[in-house]
Amino acid sequence: MSKIGNLGSHLYSGEVSYDIVGRRRRWYALSGVILLLALLGLGVRGLNLGIEFKGGAEFVIPASSCSVESARDAITGAGAQDPIVQQLGNGQIRAQTAELTAEQSASVLTNLSTACGVPRTDIKVQLVGSTWGGEITSKAIQGLLIFMVAVTIFLSIYFEWRMAVAALVALVHDLVITIGIYALVGFEVTPATVIGILTILGFSLYDTVVVFDKVKENTKGILGQSRMTYSEAANLAVNQTIVRSINTSIVALLPVASILFVGAGLLGAGTLKDLALALFVGTAAGTYSSIFVATPFMCQMKEKQPAIKALAARVAVRRAGLNKKEAQRAGRGQVEGSAVADGGEPAAGVAAGVGTAAVVHKERAHRTTGPRNQPKNTARSKRSKK
Repeated sequence: MSKIGNLGSHLYSGEVSYDIVGRRRRWYALSGVILLLALLGLGVRGLNLGIEFKGGAEFVIPASSCSVESARDAITGAGAQDPIVQQLGNGQIRAQTAELTAEQSASVLTNLSTACGVPRTDIKVQLVGSTWGGEITSKAIQGLLIFMVAVTIFLSIYFEWRMAVAALVALVHDLVITIGIYALVGFEVTPATVIGILTILGFSLYDTVVVFDKVKENTKGILGQSRMTYSEAANLAVNQTIVRSINTSIVALLPVASILFVGAGLLGAGTLKDLALALFVGTAAGTYSSIFVATPFMCQMKEKQPAIKALAARVAVRRAGLNKKEAQRAGRGQVEGSAVADGGEPAAGVAAGVGTAAVVHKERAHRTTGPRNQPKNTARSKRSKK
């Protein structure tokens, strides 16, 4: 845990940085492959709509000695065509058929009671009309569109329209992946599925807003300097929030995974598996899109602005000048060091060169002026003799 904490602090301070924004083509390609698989699942297999959306009748038979084949024969014997009969993990048998009349439904119920040896009152019956399923679908689509419009308005006001567009792209990305994987897996689409999808859209938006808020903080007044480009500041924001996003996602995925893999897979309690699958796939896709899709796409749009282009040019010019100065300074140090070495002194860099030059200058001055000649004084006794 301490290593993870140190990594988070290094990412936040910028000591460690991953070029996520600069490698956006790599993330786009990965997203494209996943989206292609999802679209193939939708086009080839399609969604397994529950009776709440397509209409029909559902019969749930309590655990008994009745087999799936016996229940299917009993239903077809009552006039229902192509029933879908499944055995649930708790031993119950669920049978779904197309829309039935009241007489057909009563006949199916009687046949199931006789074939499975259970009272009619113990068999749960649910009849749903196709019009009701159409209304559910229409309301779900209306709610999704209203949600998208509200998100666009909010993000355009709080941030800017480019961030709103990038957030919508990430939301559509998550939505298509979740629905496509639903089609590939073959899980039944129920009202719980719709609830799960709307929930993960909110989670994806929340994660994207957190990243964008840090981008807004890092890029405030960025046009007044020439040290960092807009994309580099945005990439720093992504690195500063990536550990938080991953930790939040793991905490959210653990209980959902327990419902999906342990509850539905091992224990056979498949009541919430449709909800759990939507939450699991959507949460993982939302975390990925907020880091690797939303911010790189937003930076791609920002880089087309004239002011951002001018900033990138200033940063490039400044860095070129600094590199040139560093190269000149390094070259000057090498020349001075070699000069000292040629004079017989240890080549210790610029400082040693300066010290040696001072000594040489002093010796040259001494040779030029020579020793100072002072007149000698004559003794007093000799001066008197003279």
